[in-house]
Amino acid sequence: MLKNQGGSSMIKNSNSKIRLNNGVEIPPIGFGVFRMENLEECEKATIEAIKAGYRLIDTAAAYKNEEAVGRAIKNCGIPRDELFITTKLWITDTSYEGAKRGFEKSLSKLGLDYLDLYLIHQPYNDYYGAWRALEELYEEGKVRAIGIDNFTQDRTADFIFFNKIKPMVNLVECNAFFQREDEKKYLDSENILMQAWSPLAAGQSRLFENETLLKIAHNHNKTVAQIVLRWLVQRGIVPIVKSSNPIRMKENLDIFDFEISQYEMDEIENLDTGRTCFIPRNTGEIVKDFLERAMEYNI
Repeated sequence: MLKNQGGSSMIKNSNSKIRLNNGVEIPPIGFGVFRMENLEECEKATIEAIKAGYRLIDTAAAYKNEEAVGRAIKNCGIPRDELFITTKLWITDTSYEGAKRGFEKSLSKLGLDYLDLYLIHQPYNDYYGAWRALEELYEEGKVRAIGIDNFTQDRTADFIFFNKIKPMVNLVECNAFFQREDEKKYLDSENILMQAWSPLAAGQSRLFENETLLKIAHNHNKTVAQIVLRWLVQRGIVPIVKSSNPIRMKENLDIFDFEISQYEMDEIENLDTGRTCFIPRNTGEIVKDFLERAMEYNI
């Protein structure tokens, strides 16, 4: 078992675990279902992922596929206590009462009697009130770990300072072109696990055509995706990866039989642009537009 600090090159396989700051153990890589809007396909893909060896499944109220994930959990043939299930509270329910309501709704859709990890999906609306509700749910044993999603370092610091229970996880965009090393060091100092969404940059910025990554992939007889996922794991970051292709699912898990050298790690570090691969929410106008669209979600 590895504590959540520093790199995790000691992780030997997908069945290894990382210990969160409350002692709960989490797998080193997860399967995500973002934008799997066809519920039948989502259920099928989730079952395939579990068959391939994934034990961490990541969904969200805003993905509108919790029911499909719940059916997959029920029908996959793997005991519930061997799975680690994450879902997230959407902005429309980000308040004290809303979080209580949103949690019960998600739990019902998933067909579960507890969650392994519950995250506040975005740092908007009354996330302090919502956290009070999550703290209560955690203390009542309804969720094994609680955390945040898309919180920048400054908001995370403020959040830690004014709350009783420290988040166990912060899920953020992190990939070879947006590496967030300063934030990683800060989260390590607070013993908060960094998880990575869009670890392959959603194929943007020509990730799979990058000469540096192709060269390192050739050195190890691996794919570019495997190199990037391994690079994240060696940094002590848990990637949440998505694919509906069973072959790709297995490939993305096959990252524990080699290690990237320090020289290669340094080469990948040089790819960092320090910028998101998506539209940055860094102006009032962009945030307002995002929130107006977010509030239209029928969760």
